[in-house]
Amino acid sequence: MMDVRPSPIAGTWYSGNPAALTREIEAYLAAVRPVEPPGKVIGIIVPHAGHRYSGPVAAHAFVLLRGLTPDLVVVVSPYHQMAFDPLITTAHEAYSTPLGTIEVDREALSQLAKVLDIPISPLQRDKEHSLEIELPFLQCVLGGSFKILPIMVRAQESEISKRLGQTLAVTLRGMNFLLVASTDLSHFYDQATASILDREMLSRFESLDPQSIFDAERQGKGYACGHAAVAAVLWAGIELGADKVSVLDYATSGDVTGDHSSVVGYGAAVITKPV
Repeated sequence: MMDVRPSPIAGTWYSGNPAALTREIEAYLAAVRPVEPPGKVIGIIVPHAGHRYSGPVAAHAFVLLRGLTPDLVVVVSPYHQMAFDPLITTAHEAYSTPLGTIEVDREALSQLAKVLDIPISPLQRDKEHSLEIELPFLQCVLGGSFKILPIMVRAQESEISKRLGQTLAVTLRGMNFLLVASTDLSHFYDQATASILDREMLSRFESLDPQSIFDAERQGKGYACGHAAVAAVLWAGIELGADKVSVLDYATSGDVTGDHSSVVGYGAAVITKPV
């Protein structure tokens, strides 16, 4: 029997009913008119609020994964809980969602840990939503079976993100992989202010300059709770040939609730390399 991490958010952050969850995700995807990526898709940046809020935005990136058949999907997210360790992963052998289980690639995780000079701490039954929230979308859009390499980033230092990204690239080189960075944008500003902050952060993503993401945070020009996770994925992408990040969609929680006095920003982007 496989040691499976049970979902702590199914039924709250997204539907706990498999049929209803599939219908909801497919409806988000069907509402999107896919763009032609400017190269080969090697990664995406997606939000991680409850599907009701961030699903319509996330779908703009996930829909571009239709037809891809990666063997390994690296999901890098922030870690919102209390912890002292800079990098965290699951101690379980698989993740569970209402759509089934996704096996963790323990071999790839072991290879990453051997090269990385920063410890990756395994946790039992973590409560982190920002990584799991992406999994049902991946289950819906990816053909065939795939394993995941889950990394949750608590540390907010650029040196750690850069080291993680560069070591991921070493681990992934020659593999059939996909990168997923999970982040929301600014939190609890009014709609007008959030738009300014979020557009600036999204422009930093598009610049393909991971250090500039940390600069925006430090200077108060833009915010993203998963900025360190995004930076790590971009550093990995650069090492693996990425030459472009394209923002696909942007919205806020206020666009769903109608309350624009205090919102959370959501953006979706695709990372590509020359064909």
